[in-house]
Amino acid sequence: MTADALRLTPEAVRTGLRAADKADAIDQAGRLLLELDAVEPGYLPAMHERERSVPTYIGEGVAIPHGTDAARALVRRTALAVLVFPDGVDWDGQDVRVVIGIAADGDSHMGVLSALAATLSAPDRAAALRAADDAATVIALLRPDGDDDAPTPDDRVKETR
Repeated sequence: MTADALRLTPEAVRTGLRAADKADAIDQAGRLLLELDAVEPGYLPAMHERERSVPTYIGEGVAIPHGTDAARALVRRTALAVLVFPDGVDWDGQDVRVVIGIAADGDSHMGVLSALAATLSAPDRAAALRAADDAATVIALLRPDGDDDAPTPDDRVKETR
């Protein structure tokens, strides 16, 4: 998988959000993917269907909701939608602060999931992501290692411990 598959733009990142519950957070991620013109409207219900069959919490306060295998036909292009919920969202008993909605076309779906899991496997990076309050910070933290063309965070990046 190329780094381009994970390239984020500021339009794909929302920080400082609130969600009533897990379903609301999934709806927000799906609506952002729709706004980014990455998916057809039918993809949103498929994200909820996937969550019912295979929970998408991956640890470190991060969930990665995405559609079912059948819903790949509703993906216009591979894209990520990153939403940060500073107050957290109850995700079946887990405190989720970051929701990364995924739309992946063709066979890139598993590659996108694998690359995200690798990026988030560093606890310090995941903690910084949970505390991020601007798009530049989120983009820098999710940049694949060695991707020097991606934006870097500005002075607003907070140190986390």
